[in-house]
Amino acid sequence: MSTLSPKTPGWLDWYGEPSKPAFTLPPGSVDAHCHVFGPQATFPFAPERKYTPCDASREQLFALRDHLGISRNVIVQATCHGADNSAMVDAVRASGGRARGIATVRPDITDGELRRLDEAGVRGVRFNFLKRLVNTAPKDDLAAIAAKIAPLGWHVVLYFDGADLPELEDFFGSLPTPLVIDHMGRPDVTRPVGGPEFSRFLRFVDGNDVWVKVSCPERLSVTGPAALNGERHAYTDVVPFSRRAIEEFPDRVLWGTDWPHPNLTDHMPDDGLLVDHIPLVAVTPEQRHRLLVANPMRLYWPGEGT
Repeated sequence: MSTLSPKTPGWLDWYGEPSKPAFTLPPGSVDAHCHVFGPQATFPFAPERKYTPCDASREQLFALRDHLGISRNVIVQATCHGADNSAMVDAVRASGGRARGIATVRPDITDGELRRLDEAGVRGVRFNFLKRLVNTAPKDDLAAIAAKIAPLGWHVVLYFDGADLPELEDFFGSLPTPLVIDHMGRPDVTRPVGGPEFSRFLRFVDGNDVWVKVSCPERLSVTGPAALNGERHAYTDVVPFSRRAIEEFPDRVLWGTDWPHPNLTDHMPDDGLLVDHIPLVAVTPEQRHRLLVANPMRLYWPGEGT
């Protein structure tokens, strides 16, 4: 019997008793970015991982979904599981059609394996360019993967730092699939929202088949305040960036909790207060319905309506 690995020193576990949001989510709302970790005893973590997290099971994810008033989830493969998608696929299968998955795959994956993932509810693959999470992101391998998934109608989810976009955007633009960008491309929110860095990101979105996740203010914020202790005006330095993305691309924005918030080092947010952050950035009922219901349904459950 294998020995369970201890958590990474200083690891922050997810918030155990989230508040009930004051903001009522529109019926049919989708959490388009969340994860499952393990449980390690059932779904071991990848040997090459950069961190060892706490367990965060499908049952715990679905309990949070119901507590917050969310209807559906998009479960993104966590880097701690490498290219073994078993935990994610298990969660998607257990959702009764209320979840979709984003996988991590290797270039040698077969068409048969991709079809099995598709039948399970997977709708895309994630390419990670964050240097602290992956050793390399070989573009030839990623291009080969994108070519294999394009016939399935899948998309590519991109995780990168905004500062690295100039060296990556030509490659991104060459991929033969729609693109979904995590966390607004991780902008530096100490820079002006109208400055050259975020403007370049917006131009990239405008010029390509790109969707944007308006997510993870807790990961982007520098000055806070944190979504804790009843704070319903959290992460004010991120708000202008989120509003700008929603205003510019109302039909191509998505939202997600990022539960269970891997690799946070400063604080662990109350997920109920993260829901209460939504009206700060999506300021009209129409914006909220597109962000939370219409857009993710069109991308992940096309034809099912809202």
